[in-house]
Amino acid sequence: MIFPNLWIHTPLRGVLTICHQLTKTEIPDLAKCSVLMKERSKVEETIHGMQRAGAGSLHVISDFDMTLTRFAHNGKRVPTTHNILDNRLLINEDCTKKMRELLNTYYPIEIDAGRTVEEKLPLMVEWWTKVHELLIQQRIRRDMLAQAVKESSAMLREGHKVFFDCLAAHQVPLLIFSAGVGDVLEEVIQQNHVFHPNVHIISNYMDFDHTGALRAFKGQLIHTFNKRDGALSQAAHLTELQGRPNVLLLGDSLGDLTMADGVSEPENILTIGFLNDQVEERKESYVNSFDIVLVKDETMDVPNGILRYIISSRDNK
Repeated sequence: MIFPNLWIHTPLRGVLTICHQLTKTEIPDLAKCSVLMKERSKVEETIHGMQRAGAGSLHVISDFDMTLTRFAHNGKRVPTTHNILDNRLLINEDCTKKMRELLNTYYPIEIDAGRTVEEKLPLMVEWWTKVHELLIQQRIRRDMLAQAVKESSAMLREGHKVFFDCLAAHQVPLLIFSAGVGDVLEEVIQQNHVFHPNVHIISNYMDFDHTGALRAFKGQLIHTFNKRDGALSQAAHLTELQGRPNVLLLGDSLGDLTMADGVSEPENILTIGFLNDQVEERKESYVNSFDIVLVKDETMDVPNGILRYIISSRDNK
């Protein structure tokens, strides 16, 4: 969705000062002050189980916007894949205005800790459907997408190259499950030179007519809170994931926790949640839901540290 450029800082009220001291030295990144864990022993047990099984039993499932990409940089919001389309090469000023009005209406609902997922579901469908209808009306040109990405301030998180390259080098599948725009997402990864053969993407893809103009969106609509449906219907068909019962799951929304629901006979699932915004309001629900919560952490340090431990320890045996 389209977000305003200015980033309004949310006081942490001491969250970052609560440093968890990890007595073990294998993954020092878990001692960062941005790391919160409700059950440290469970996390360590899960990681050790993944390490014993090795890279051949692992795959990674990740959200994209605000998970693999930064939430903010130098005090300003980093654009999502929908944001990147807010470019005069692609859409006009009236479309931008209408999409921002939709954002102001629906985004507070998406992150409202006081509403249930069931309450949010139909409203998220409304939001995504209205945005996609606006984009279709603009008849966006396929041949302009690369230039729009190039002109944007899209940024993957610090340490992203280590993350993507490590997974590719050890042939660990990376399934990116995004409610954003798949065509834009692919272009972002391509321009960062990390679109390796092990990367698979499930997202909202554009359907262009014979002239290269957007005429529809393909397949089932994917939004923040229906990823479970996509996981069950699409991820199960990826043969690359078969025989890999261990999952490292990355997301920035509670809805992302369902992305591993399509995994057949899972053994170890470790969930990492990026808590980017409204920390005080959402901290409790995130800590109760994700195994590891990263508070306003714009890096891939923790996922990279866990991957290094799982892979290098196995290789050294």
